[in-house]
Amino acid sequence: MKNFRLKTLILFALTAVLLSGCAGLKKMKKNADQIQFKVTPEVLETHAGEVDLTVDGRFPVKYFDKKATLTATPVLKYDGGQTNFSPVSLQGEKVQGNNRVISYNAGGTYSYKDAADFKEGMRKSELFVNITASKGAKTLDFDPIKIADGVIATSTMVANFPKAILGVRREVNNSGKYDPNIDPFQRIVPDEMLADIHYLINRANIRNEEITAEDVTAYLQYTQKANEEERIDLKGVEVSAYASPDGSIDFNTELAGKRKDTSSDFLAGRLKELGVDVNLRTKYTPEDWDGFREKLEQSNIQDKELILRVLSMYSDPEVREREIRNLSETFTELAETILPELRRAKLLTSVELIGKTDEELKAMAKSDPASLNPAELLYAATLFEDLNEQLSIYNSFIKVYPSDWRGPNNAGYVLVKQMKYNEAKPLFEKAETLKNDEPIVKNNLGAVALYENKVAEAETLFGAASGSGKEVNYNLGIVSLKKANYDQAVRYFSDFQDVNTGLAKILAGDNNGALRDLEAFVRPNCFMKEYLKAVIGARTARENLLFESLGKAVEYNADMKAKAKTDLEFAKYFNNPRFQGIVN
Repeated sequence: MKNFRLKTLILFALTAVLLSGCAGLKKMKKNADQIQFKVTPEVLETHAGEVDLTVDGRFPVKYFDKKATLTATPVLKYDGGQTNFSPVSLQGEKVQGNNRVISYNAGGTYSYKDAADFKEGMRKSELFVNITASKGAKTLDFDPIKIADGVIATSTMVANFPKAILGVRREVNNSGKYDPNIDPFQRIVPDEMLADIHYLINRANIRNEEITAEDVTAYLQYTQKANEEERIDLKGVEVSAYASPDGSIDFNTELAGKRKDTSSDFLAGRLKELGVDVNLRTKYTPEDWDGFREKLEQSNIQDKELILRVLSMYSDPEVREREIRNLSETFTELAETILPELRRAKLLTSVELIGKTDEELKAMAKSDPASLNPAELLYAATLFEDLNEQLSIYNSFIKVYPSDWRGPNNAGYVLVKQMKYNEAKPLFEKAETLKNDEPIVKNNLGAVALYENKVAEAETLFGAASGSGKEVNYNLGIVSLKKANYDQAVRYFSDFQDVNTGLAKILAGDNNGALRDLEAFVRPNCFMKEYLKAVIGARTARENLLFESLGKAVEYNADMKAKAKTDLEFAKYFNNPRFQGIVN
């Protein structure tokens, strides 16, 4: 009898404990609506391909059972699936564990951060918290609690069409850097021919061996040809006479003047015989210190540096000559090697070489591309508006000049303009084998990599292409958009105005700047331009802008109706009759 009563007592005690645990959990479940959840942002967004989630929770006083453990799992539910975020566990004051403790008497808070990969179905979704509470051996699932909507996916609207660069420019400018404004093709090319008539010391008479010298004969033939050829424009003929910087300035002034007279008389008479009618310009320089410095710098004369210092220290010609003469051995060498070269008259003919007309270049590019030099053939390709004709010329260039990287590069460039990135890729790779350190090719390979969503690889290639054109910055702007660096994207896009620059400014919070860029972007029937304008209208409560732009977007592309219906940018207008009239 005692045994029976003892067992009954133990069973009663166990039942009481279990019922007590169950009652505590049920109370927590019943009052779960008292838990406060703050989600940041209030409507979930995707950036850089992820949905970031920040939740701050607050438990009221006398809610959290001292012996209970609660596990909360945020779950994003959408049509066709769900995505679970990482669970978080909290515990009461008397639980032996390592979770955050929530006080029964004082309540408590917790903060939670996590991220999940974005999926298209998430555009229209709801965020719930699934809670499971436990106390001892007892567990209890709460009803799911909705805490947010999601997901705004405006950041995914990147027009992922990176820009390629045409390889027609010269490789470097005078500063050694790429200059996008320099083109190797020049229809009119300046040219000139020089010849010297040398004189004996202190003499002004012309010797026969000078005027029959090879350089003077070639100079006269050049000038005659320039006068006769249709495609050569004779711009001018000039005689400059000099005396060497030794002797008195008065004597040298008179001597240089006489040399000018004899040389110009000779040239004028010979040009008349050749039938060249040109205004002959003449001048003379009493002492040719500039020529002296130039010849000295090119020489190996002893004390060269010392003489150059003398020239920089003194401007008076007589002082210069005296100081140099004091270097007796050196002056003797100067008198033998350099000074005779300065006793001269310089004959100069300036011309402009006139190239083929655009029509001639176009015709020859199609009929006989091998007859054109590389610069002419590259330029001829740009004269065709039709991209297929451009591509044909560049393919001809590849055949005629197979070792020139610009052929495959430019053919790939045209294919990129035709949105055929996959076909352009092997051409850019071929161009790289021909010139593996070419920054333009690095950019173009980066454009293909970015199109293939290989963002890290593309960014490295764009770094190697730095300075080769504004296109590199534009492409880095796309990279920044994809990495959610929106302010940086705006800076990279500073030289452009299109849908990507507008998107970057929307995401950076500059709606007015975005609208200016989109309005400035001229492309007929661009649905993306109008859709983004509608987003700006929704964000700034400008309903006319919203509805007019959205109407144009769906007119240009009917697929935008389905997108707009689920786009939470327009959530406030889902039940608006005007909105429904556009999207239905």
